[in-house]
Amino acid sequence: MKIFDSKNIHELDRLTMEQQQITSLELMERAALQVFLWIVNHFSDKKKVFHLFCGVGNNGGDGLVVARLLKQNYFSVQVYVIPFATSYSEDFKTNLQRLKEVNLNHTLLDESATFPTIDHQDIIIDAIFGIGLTRELAPWVQKIIQKLNEQPSFKVAIDVPSGLFLTRKTELAIQSDVILTFQFPKLAFFMPENEAFVTEIVILNIELDSKAIDKTPTSFFYADVKEVKKRYHPIAKFSHKGTQGHALLIGGSYGKIGSMVLAAQAALRSGCGLATVFIPKCGYEILQTASPEAMVITDENDKKITQIDFEFTPKAIGIGMGIGQEEETIAAFYDFLLKNKLPVLIDADGLNILATHPEWLTLLPENSILTPHPKELERLIGTWQDDFDKIKKTQQLAQQYQLVVLIKGAYTLIISDKTVFVNPTGNQALATGGSGDVLSGMITSLRAQGYTAFDAALIGVYLHGKTANLAVPEIGHESFIASDIIHYLGKAFLELNSN
Repeated sequence: MKIFDSKNIHELDRLTMEQQQITSLELMERAALQVFLWIVNHFSDKKKVFHLFCGVGNNGGDGLVVARLLKQNYFSVQVYVIPFATSYSEDFKTNLQRLKEVNLNHTLLDESATFPTIDHQDIIIDAIFGIGLTRELAPWVQKIIQKLNEQPSFKVAIDVPSGLFLTRKTELAIQSDVILTFQFPKLAFFMPENEAFVTEIVILNIELDSKAIDKTPTSFFYADVKEVKKRYHPIAKFSHKGTQGHALLIGGSYGKIGSMVLAAQAALRSGCGLATVFIPKCGYEILQTASPEAMVITDENDKKITQIDFEFTPKAIGIGMGIGQEEETIAAFYDFLLKNKLPVLIDADGLNILATHPEWLTLLPENSILTPHPKELERLIGTWQDDFDKIKKTQQLAQQYQLVVLIKGAYTLIISDKTVFVNPTGNQALATGGSGDVLSGMITSLRAQGYTAFDAALIGVYLHGKTANLAVPEIGHESFIASDIIHYLGKAFLELNSN
């Protein structure tokens, strides 16, 4: 699913009206009807009062239509108009007049007005600002938003929470309980710094012109299950271990052999035919016992990796998990980079070594995969002004070195060149040690099976998050550990196959 900026969305609105021969008022009515239907499906109690806070632009017009529809269906409605500008949009003015059709009055909530009383059981519907907001809010409007945020009532935002900027950092916006957004998710919804304003996202189909959507270019996408399924291919009937790919995982050090156990088990559970693990000697018995399906090669050193040497050709390599940053290990890592031409994924201390030796990035084969968590990413690209700047700098890194780079988090981003995919699966249960090692094993396995670097990363991240979605209803967030990802991976594959 594509993610567009406000300019493209406005153009898609125009093209839809042109192709479908409808007016802007009719499109507004269509969009607001979808909001109304969601609301009545979720709030059937007519004892509740719906408080609609409407700006004077088209987002406010959407709110007025919703208010009229609610009133027509015998709900209790209060409408407040926030005149943040002296000029009102034409569609807003028309729908303000149409409130008279249902005998619904409105209250002007300007700079001098008293904020209304709202019962905690009532519903607040936010329709003050939409996707076109670019300027800072006037202080008196900020006070209204602050007052709304203080209310314990359930808050529904129409299209976007008012005050949220789509392309830069937001300091103050409506702290919504649910966003009923039109046709497409917005990139700002997935930024960590907007966590306070975004809880649940519902995408409402308002039937914008499909041909126009297909033809409109964008660099940003939402990796829903349809997108993942397009790229995923089940194991063929006549496959065997020799055709399913051989993954090599390199890492581990004294006290951190568990990272390689997790990576190896995850690789094997993700479908590769063979997995070999290269570790220090101290991990030999651990790996052979914990993961009997994996083959093991050891360094001569007992506690750390000092020389990376293997006598076979794997289909893909994952390196860095638990490897440490000892001087001899860094030298072995450099020697590996000089020699390696095979598809590679770099994680954990492998990334930290690269960050201290950025000139080594030129040694990476094209389409290498980097999987940093936020602090590792900062070491690679430097600090950023906000989440949008972080994405821009990561795009530049990916483009310069022809890499696939993950920005791991609640909505992991998969970035290649200028293309950015937002992963929708996962939850806070994944905030546990070892989950990154599991992900590295999964992606390396998929890469070994012949998936492109980007597809391996996209599918791996999606399935990784899906395991947490499947597990939490059964075991909760707190009890979830990294090995649970592996335990639920089969269910995640089954669900992907069944969709």
